[in-house]
Amino acid sequence: MKQIKIDRLLFTAPRTGVCYWFSSITTMFSMLVFINCSSSKQGLNSMSKEINYLALGDSYTIGESVGEQERYPMQLAANLRDQHFNMGDPRIIAKTGWTTMNLAEAIDDANLDGQTFDLVSLLIGVNDQYQSKLFSDYEPHFRKLLDKAISLAGGQGENVFVISIPDYAHTPFGQKKDPTKISQELNAYNEVNERVAREYGITYFNITPISRNGLQKPELVAADGLHPSGTMYKEWVDLMAGGVREKL
Repeated sequence: MKQIKIDRLLFTAPRTGVCYWFSSITTMFSMLVFINCSSSKQGLNSMSKEINYLALGDSYTIGESVGEQERYPMQLAANLRDQHFNMGDPRIIAKTGWTTMNLAEAIDDANLDGQTFDLVSLLIGVNDQYQSKLFSDYEPHFRKLLDKAISLAGGQGENVFVISIPDYAHTPFGQKKDPTKISQELNAYNEVNERVAREYGITYFNITPISRNGLQKPELVAADGLHPSGTMYKEWVDLMAGGVREKL
């Protein structure tokens, strides 16, 4: 028999079993290290500090015609809390009627210099279309906003996500306009924001197909006949939540 000393404890084992003991202990230690390392990021990020989220946009972000807790940023934060992430209340910079230029000015006026956020979302462009702004201006304006969003995320593009523009042609309000023209123009705007987001390596969530169920499912449209309801925003969050969780 041979004595084996491990961490001040003395074990006695048959000589032929010495390698087996060391092998088993080494394997178990390696497994514990692997489990600890693989779970450390989520444990650290979800529980040790409050996660701050900045949502940039227009009426779709401020949640026109729905309650505060029904806005998609609020529902997204609530969803992440349910997944045990320590989410703070979202900071929202958005207002009904804002174009890309309006949003850029509002961000400048918000005095965010020196502040960074763990998550930043960007959804903008419907009012550029609705107000018949020059389409060729949208891409450079959107790029500047995306650059700003990345900067506000501390330069971490992986912590930013872009959301497509909903199609309001599929609402009672849109049906009174020219729905075919609206959809065609919004397709063009969304082609731009998706292409730019992909170019930057930014996560892109296409919620436009959900918005196009507004006529078949009236519960998806708010009482004003134009904006999404809290029910539609929940469908957006269900689509986005898994991808956003991976960022934390």
